[in-house]
Amino acid sequence: MTQPVRTTSIEEIFEAFNSLRVLIIGDVMLDSYVWGRVDRISPEAPVPVVTVQRRELRLGGAGNVILNVQALGAEPIICSVIGTDEPGDRLLGQLKDHGLNCDGLIRSDDRITTIKERIMAGSQQVVRVDTETDKFITESERNQLVAKAKSLIPSCQAVIFQDYDKGVLSPEAIAELTDFANEHHVPTVVDPKKRNFLAYHNTTLFKPNLKELKEGLKIDFDSKQAGELQKAIDQLKNRMKIKGALITLSERGVFIDYQNETHHCPAHFRQISDVSGAGDTVISVAACCVALGLPPRLIAGLSNLAGGLVCESLGVVPIDKQRLQTEAIREKLA
Repeated sequence: MTQPVRTTSIEEIFEAFNSLRVLIIGDVMLDSYVWGRVDRISPEAPVPVVTVQRRELRLGGAGNVILNVQALGAEPIICSVIGTDEPGDRLLGQLKDHGLNCDGLIRSDDRITTIKERIMAGSQQVVRVDTETDKFITESERNQLVAKAKSLIPSCQAVIFQDYDKGVLSPEAIAELTDFANEHHVPTVVDPKKRNFLAYHNTTLFKPNLKELKEGLKIDFDSKQAGELQKAIDQLKNRMKIKGALITLSERGVFIDYQNETHHCPAHFRQISDVSGAGDTVISVAACCVALGLPPRLIAGLSNLAGGLVCESLGVVPIDKQRLQTEAIREKLA
Protein backbone atom coordinates (compact mmCIF):
# COMPACT_ATOMS: atom_id res chain seq x y z
CA MET A 1 0.00 0.00 0.00
CA THR A 2 1.20 3.50 -0.84
CA GLN A 3 2.49 5.39 2.19
CA PRO A 4 2.30 9.20 1.91
CA VAL A 5 5.64 10.99 1.89
CA ARG A 6 5.72 13.03 5.08
CA THR A 7 7.82 15.89 3.77
CA THR A 8 7.55 19.37 2.34
CA SER A 9 10.98 19.15 0.71
CA ILE A 10 11.29 18.82 -3.07
CA GLU A 11 14.74 17.29 -2.56
CA GLU A 12 13.33 14.51 -0.38
CA ILE A 13 10.50 13.84 -2.82
CA PHE A 14 12.91 13.52 -5.73
CA GLU A 15 15.11 11.22 -3.66
CA ALA A 16 12.03 9.10 -2.86
CA PHE A 17 11.38 8.62 -6.59
CA ASN A 18 14.49 6.41 -6.61
CA SER A 19 12.78 3.81 -4.41
CA LEU A 20 9.81 3.27 -6.73
CA ARG A 21 9.02 0.40 -9.08
CA VAL A 22 6.43 1.23 -11.76
CA LEU A 23 4.72 -1.19 -14.15
CA ILE A 24 3.79 0.29 -17.55
CA ILE A 25 1.18 -1.71 -19.47
CA GLY A 26 0.36 -0.69 -23.01
CA ASP A 27 1.45 -0.04 -26.56
CA VAL A 28 5.22 0.21 -26.91
CA MET A 29 6.63 1.23 -30.29
CA LEU A 30 9.65 2.54 -32.15
CA ASP A 31 10.14 6.15 -33.19
CA SER A 32 12.46 6.47 -36.17
CA TYR A 33 13.93 9.82 -37.18
CA VAL A 34 15.63 10.64 -40.47
CA TRP A 35 17.33 14.03 -40.25
CA GLY A 36 18.41 15.90 -43.35
CA ARG A 37 18.25 19.07 -45.39
CA VAL A 38 16.15 20.18 -48.34
CA ASP A 39 17.91 21.86 -51.25
CA ARG A 40 15.55 21.12 -54.12
CA ILE A 41 12.16 19.85 -55.25
CA SER A 42 11.91 16.40 -56.80
CA PRO A 43 11.58 16.27 -60.61
CA GLU A 44 9.27 13.26 -60.16
CA ALA A 45 6.60 15.00 -58.05
CA PRO A 46 6.12 18.38 -56.32
CA VAL A 47 7.72 17.18 -53.10
CA PRO A 48 10.97 18.16 -51.34
CA VAL A 49 14.03 15.97 -51.67
CA VAL A 50 15.57 15.33 -48.24
CA THR A 51 19.30 14.63 -48.26
CA VAL A 52 19.88 12.37 -45.26
CA GLN A 53 22.46 13.48 -42.71
CA ARG A 54 21.73 11.10 -39.84
CA ARG A 55 19.26 8.51 -38.59
CA GLU A 56 18.08 7.84 -35.06
CA LEU A 57 15.88 5.30 -33.28
CA ARG A 58 14.03 6.07 -30.05
CA LEU A 59 11.52 4.26 -27.89
CA GLY A 60 8.03 5.56 -28.57
CA GLY A 61 4.51 5.23 -27.23
CA ALA A 62 4.64 3.50 -23.87
CA GLY A 63 8.40 3.38 -24.42
CA ASN A 64 8.61 7.12 -23.83
CA VAL A 65 6.76 6.67 -20.54
CA ILE A 66 9.31 4.04 -19.56
CA LEU A 67 12.14 6.47 -20.26
CA ASN A 68 10.44 9.25 -18.30
CA VAL A 69 9.90 6.99 -15.29
CA GLN A 70 13.54 5.89 -15.52
CA ALA A 71 14.67 9.53 -15.82
CA LEU A 72 12.90 10.27 -12.53
CA GLY A 73 15.03 7.60 -10.86
CA ALA A 74 12.35 4.93 -10.51
CA GLU A 75 12.55 1.42 -11.98
CA PRO A 76 10.13 1.03 -14.91
CA ILE A 77 8.97 -2.37 -16.18
CA ILE A 78 7.24 -2.65 -19.55
CA CYS A 79 4.40 -5.12 -20.07
CA SER A 80 3.41 -5.28 -23.73
CA VAL A 81 3.15 -7.41 -26.88
CA ILE A 82 5.36 -6.81 -29.92
CA GLY A 83 6.22 -8.78 -33.04
CA THR A 84 9.05 -11.18 -33.73
CA ASP A 85 9.88 -9.02 -36.75
CA GLU A 86 12.98 -6.93 -37.40
CA PRO A 87 11.50 -3.74 -35.88
CA GLY A 88 10.70 -5.84 -32.80
CA ASP A 89 14.36 -6.86 -32.59
CA ARG A 90 15.39 -3.23 -32.82
CA LEU A 91 12.85 -2.23 -30.17
CA LEU A 92 14.12 -4.93 -27.82
CA GLY A 93 17.66 -3.70 -28.50
CA GLN A 94 16.63 -0.17 -27.56
CA LEU A 95 15.13 -1.39 -24.29
CA LYS A 96 18.28 -3.33 -23.43
CA ASP A 97 20.54 -0.43 -24.45
CA HIS A 98 18.74 1.71 -21.86
CA GLY A 99 19.15 -0.97 -19.22
CA LEU A 100 15.41 -1.51 -18.94
CA ASN A 101 13.57 -4.43 -17.39
CA CYS A 102 11.93 -6.53 -20.14
CA ASP A 103 10.40 -9.21 -17.90
CA GLY A 104 6.88 -8.28 -19.01
CA LEU A 105 7.56 -8.15 -22.76
CA ILE A 106 5.82 -10.74 -24.93
CA ARG A 107 6.76 -11.39 -28.57
CA SER A 108 4.26 -12.78 -31.06
CA ASP A 109 4.66 -14.25 -34.55
CA ASP A 110 1.16 -12.99 -35.35
CA ARG A 111 1.75 -9.30 -34.64
CA ILE A 112 3.76 -6.53 -36.27
CA THR A 113 5.76 -4.06 -34.22
CA THR A 114 4.62 -0.46 -34.54
CA ILE A 115 7.20 1.90 -35.99
CA LYS A 116 6.65 5.59 -36.71
CA GLU A 117 9.16 7.05 -39.14
CA ARG A 118 9.58 10.82 -39.21
CA ILE A 119 11.44 12.58 -42.02
CA MET A 120 12.89 15.83 -40.69
CA ALA A 121 14.34 18.74 -42.65
CA GLY A 122 16.05 21.04 -40.18
CA SER A 123 13.51 21.54 -37.42
CA GLN A 124 10.50 20.78 -39.63
CA GLN A 125 8.79 17.43 -40.04
CA VAL A 126 8.29 16.75 -43.75
CA VAL A 127 6.28 13.54 -43.49
CA ARG A 128 5.55 10.67 -41.09
CA VAL A 129 5.18 7.05 -42.17
CA ASP A 130 3.45 4.62 -39.76
CA THR A 131 3.72 0.84 -39.95
CA GLU A 132 1.28 -0.57 -37.44
CA THR A 133 -1.80 -2.59 -36.58
CA ASP A 134 -4.60 -1.55 -34.25
CA LYS A 135 -6.18 -4.99 -33.96
CA PHE A 136 -6.66 -6.24 -30.42
CA ILE A 137 -4.14 -8.88 -29.39
CA THR A 138 -5.45 -12.45 -29.50
CA GLU A 139 -7.05 -14.14 -26.50
CA SER A 140 -3.92 -16.24 -26.01
CA GLU A 141 -1.71 -13.13 -26.09
CA ARG A 142 -4.06 -11.33 -23.70
CA ASN A 143 -3.90 -14.24 -21.25
CA GLN A 144 -0.09 -14.11 -21.39
CA LEU A 145 -0.11 -10.34 -20.89
CA VAL A 146 -2.47 -10.53 -17.90
CA ALA A 147 -0.46 -13.34 -16.31
CA LYS A 148 2.79 -11.40 -16.75
CA ALA A 149 1.29 -8.23 -15.29
CA LYS A 150 -0.21 -10.07 -12.32
CA SER A 151 3.17 -11.57 -11.51
CA LEU A 152 4.72 -8.09 -11.43
CA ILE A 153 2.05 -5.86 -9.87
CA PRO A 154 2.56 -6.91 -6.22
CA SER A 155 6.18 -5.75 -6.32
CA CYS A 156 5.30 -2.34 -7.82
CA GLN A 157 4.16 0.92 -6.23
CA ALA A 158 2.13 2.07 -9.26
CA VAL A 159 0.67 0.78 -12.52
CA ILE A 160 0.41 2.97 -15.61
CA PHE A 161 -2.03 2.01 -18.36
CA GLN A 162 -0.48 3.68 -21.42
CA ASP A 163 -3.09 3.29 -24.15
CA TYR A 164 -2.34 4.29 -27.74
CA ASP A 165 -5.27 2.39 -29.30
CA LYS A 166 -2.94 -0.13 -30.95
CA GLY A 167 -4.66 -3.16 -29.42
CA VAL A 168 -2.48 -4.29 -26.53
CA LEU A 169 -5.03 -3.06 -23.99
CA SER A 170 -8.59 -4.39 -24.22
CA PRO A 171 -11.59 -3.88 -21.92
CA GLU A 172 -11.20 -7.42 -20.58
CA ALA A 173 -7.52 -7.01 -19.72
CA ILE A 174 -8.09 -3.54 -18.24
CA ALA A 175 -10.88 -4.75 -15.94
CA GLU A 176 -8.99 -7.83 -14.75
CA LEU A 177 -5.75 -5.97 -14.07
CA THR A 178 -7.45 -3.00 -12.39
CA ASP A 179 -9.28 -5.35 -10.03
CA PHE A 180 -6.04 -7.20 -9.28
CA ALA A 181 -4.12 -3.97 -8.62
CA ASN A 182 -6.88 -2.70 -6.34
CA GLU A 183 -6.83 -5.96 -4.38
CA HIS A 184 -3.10 -5.42 -3.82
CA HIS A 185 -3.54 -1.71 -3.02
CA VAL A 186 -1.40 -0.63 -5.98
CA PRO A 187 -2.65 2.64 -7.55
CA THR A 188 -3.52 2.66 -11.26
CA VAL A 189 -2.88 5.75 -13.39
CA VAL A 190 -4.36 5.95 -16.89
CA ASP A 191 -3.45 7.75 -20.11
CA PRO A 192 -6.51 6.84 -22.22
CA LYS A 193 -7.44 6.90 -25.88
CA LYS A 194 -10.88 6.91 -27.49
CA ARG A 195 -11.55 3.19 -28.08
CA ASN A 196 -11.09 2.07 -24.46
CA PHE A 197 -11.95 5.41 -22.86
CA LEU A 198 -14.90 4.12 -20.83
CA ALA A 199 -13.23 0.82 -19.88
CA TYR A 200 -11.08 2.17 -17.04
CA HIS A 201 -13.56 1.77 -14.19
CA ASN A 202 -12.29 1.92 -10.60
CA THR A 203 -8.85 3.27 -11.50
CA THR A 204 -7.00 5.71 -9.26
CA LEU A 205 -6.13 8.68 -11.49
CA PHE A 206 -7.44 9.17 -15.03
CA LYS A 207 -5.51 11.58 -17.29
CA PRO A 208 -7.23 12.52 -20.55
CA ASN A 209 -6.58 15.70 -22.44
CA LEU A 210 -9.48 18.05 -23.12
CA LYS A 211 -10.23 16.63 -26.57
CA GLU A 212 -10.23 13.07 -25.24
CA LEU A 213 -12.53 14.05 -22.38
CA LYS A 214 -15.08 15.57 -24.74
CA GLU A 215 -14.93 12.72 -27.24
CA GLY A 216 -14.92 10.02 -24.59
CA LEU A 217 -18.04 11.35 -22.86
CA LYS A 218 -19.58 12.56 -26.15
CA ILE A 219 -20.20 16.01 -24.74
CA ASP A 220 -19.16 19.56 -25.56
CA PHE A 221 -18.59 22.39 -23.13
CA ASP A 222 -16.61 25.58 -22.65
CA SER A 223 -13.52 24.46 -20.75
CA LYS A 224 -12.69 28.07 -19.91
CA GLN A 225 -15.74 28.09 -17.68
CA ALA A 226 -14.63 26.39 -14.46
CA GLY A 227 -18.15 25.25 -13.66
CA GLU A 228 -18.61 23.51 -17.00
CA LEU A 229 -15.25 21.74 -16.74
CA GLN A 230 -16.05 20.59 -13.21
CA LYS A 231 -19.46 19.32 -14.31
CA ALA A 232 -17.80 17.21 -17.04
CA ILE A 233 -15.29 15.82 -14.55
CA ASP A 234 -18.08 14.98 -12.11
CA GLN A 235 -19.82 13.09 -14.89
CA LEU A 236 -16.59 11.26 -15.68
CA LYS A 237 -15.97 10.28 -12.06
CA ASN A 238 -19.54 9.16 -11.43
CA ARG A 239 -19.79 7.15 -14.62
CA MET A 240 -16.48 5.32 -14.22
CA LYS A 241 -16.14 5.23 -10.44
CA ILE A 242 -12.61 6.58 -10.68
CA LYS A 243 -10.94 8.15 -7.65
CA GLY A 244 -9.52 11.15 -9.45
CA ALA A 245 -8.98 12.94 -12.74
CA LEU A 246 -6.06 14.97 -14.08
CA ILE A 247 -7.09 16.89 -17.20
CA THR A 248 -4.40 18.42 -19.41
CA LEU A 249 -5.60 21.71 -20.90
CA SER A 250 -2.79 22.40 -23.40
CA GLU A 251 -1.67 26.04 -23.14
CA ARG A 252 -3.86 26.51 -20.05
CA GLY A 253 -2.04 23.96 -17.91
CA VAL A 254 -3.73 21.14 -15.98
CA PHE A 255 -6.73 20.63 -13.70
CA ILE A 256 -6.86 17.98 -10.99
CA ASP A 257 -9.84 16.61 -9.07
CA TYR A 258 -8.55 14.07 -6.56
CA GLN A 259 -8.96 13.23 -2.88
CA ASN A 260 -11.71 15.81 -2.41
CA GLU A 261 -9.50 18.60 -3.75
CA THR A 262 -9.59 20.55 -7.01
CA HIS A 263 -6.74 22.67 -8.35
CA HIS A 264 -6.00 24.44 -11.62
CA CYS A 265 -2.29 24.86 -12.40
CA PRO A 266 -1.71 27.39 -15.21
CA ALA A 267 0.90 26.57 -17.82
CA HIS A 268 4.37 28.06 -17.35
CA PHE A 269 5.63 30.36 -20.09
CA ARG A 270 7.87 28.35 -22.42
CA GLN A 271 9.63 28.61 -25.76
CA ILE A 272 7.72 25.73 -27.32
CA SER A 273 9.62 23.63 -29.85
CA ASP A 274 7.56 20.43 -29.94
CA VAL A 275 4.61 19.23 -27.86
CA SER A 276 5.14 15.58 -28.88
CA GLY A 277 5.47 13.31 -25.88
CA ALA A 278 4.45 15.91 -23.29
CA GLY A 279 1.51 13.78 -22.22
CA ASP A 280 3.87 10.85 -21.63
CA THR A 281 5.93 13.00 -19.30
CA VAL A 282 2.85 14.23 -17.45
CA ILE A 283 1.54 10.70 -16.82
CA SER A 284 4.97 9.47 -15.70
CA VAL A 285 5.45 12.23 -13.15
CA ALA A 286 1.84 11.95 -11.97
CA ALA A 287 2.15 8.18 -11.44
CA CYS A 288 5.33 8.52 -9.40
CA CYS A 289 3.72 11.25 -7.31
CA VAL A 290 0.62 9.12 -6.72
CA ALA A 291 2.87 6.19 -5.76
CA LEU A 292 4.42 8.39 -3.06
CA GLY A 293 1.01 9.50 -1.82
CA LEU A 294 1.69 13.17 -2.54
CA PRO A 295 -1.14 15.71 -2.19
CA PRO A 296 -3.18 16.62 -5.29
CA ARG A 297 -1.78 20.15 -5.63
CA LEU A 298 1.77 18.79 -5.77
CA ILE A 299 0.85 15.98 -8.18
CA ALA A 300 -0.65 18.52 -10.57
CA GLY A 301 2.09 21.10 -10.06
CA LEU A 302 5.01 18.76 -10.74
CA SER A 303 3.25 17.08 -13.68
CA ASN A 304 2.37 20.42 -15.23
CA LEU A 305 5.90 21.74 -14.82
CA ALA A 306 7.43 18.60 -16.34
CA GLY A 307 5.09 18.60 -19.32
CA GLY A 308 6.07 22.17 -20.14
CA LEU A 309 9.78 21.51 -19.83
CA VAL A 310 9.89 18.71 -22.41
CA CYS A 311 8.06 20.92 -24.92
CA GLU A 312 11.21 23.04 -25.16
CA SER A 313 13.04 20.16 -26.88
CA LEU A 314 12.60 19.05 -30.48
CA GLY A 315 11.25 15.53 -30.79
CA VAL A 316 10.10 13.14 -28.09
CA VAL A 317 12.48 13.27 -25.13
CA PRO A 318 12.22 12.25 -21.45
CA ILE A 319 12.30 14.72 -18.61
CA ASP A 320 15.56 16.03 -17.18
CA LYS A 321 15.20 15.20 -13.47
CA GLN A 322 17.73 17.73 -12.21
CA ARG A 323 16.20 20.55 -14.21
CA LEU A 324 12.71 19.60 -13.05
CA GLN A 325 13.89 19.55 -9.44
CA THR A 326 15.61 22.92 -9.79
CA GLU A 327 12.53 24.55 -11.32
CA ALA A 328 10.20 22.93 -8.78
CA ILE A 329 12.29 24.46 -6.00
CA ARG A 330 12.33 27.84 -7.75
CA GLU A 331 8.56 27.71 -8.22
CA LYS A 332 8.16 26.73 -4.55
CA LEU A 333 5.83 23.85 -5.41
CA ALA A 334 6.37 22.26 -1.99
